[in-house]
Amino acid sequence: MIYLDQAVPAAASVAPQQAAVTTQRDASFDPHVLPIAVGTTVRWPNDDDIYHNVYSESEVKSFDLKFYKREKVPEVVFDQVGRVDVFCAIHAKMHCIVLVLPNAYFARADAKGRFVLKDVPPGTYKVRAWHERFPSQTKTVVVPAAGEVRVDFALGLGDLPKY
Repeated sequence: MIYLDQAVPAAASVAPQQAAVTTQRDASFDPHVLPIAVGTTVRWPNDDDIYHNVYSESEVKSFDLKFYKREKVPEVVFDQVGRVDVFCAIHAKMHCIVLVLPNAYFARADAKGRFVLKDVPPGTYKVRAWHERFPSQTKTVVVPAAGEVRVDFALGLGDLPKY
């Protein structure tokens, strides 16, 4: 995941999504990582024929949707920036991450590691590359009024201390 890791002035910012969705299907969450802008509502439909109990004890957002099947689609508003690990109280292997970002300028890298952050207003920004299993990287980028900016990241374990 690549994103602008700072607040963007309201006049230049794009609005958060109306609602995002993480579906419970085959006793797993889809998608496993859900990036959203702060203030976004996430819907939690259960497409399985079994009960789930979606919850998080995260400091960023703590919630418990209790036991339910398809009879309801609970919603949670994520109002603080940060990582929210979400689980099912019934199925120990069910886990997903809601990555609550400070703005709506984010993108997933494709299979070749390419990404595009669209319509970023001119300015100087901290751009962060994030992966759940590797240390993230941040680079400062100056976005001009016209043209493109290229930035490369290489996430891995190379920067960890050697013992």
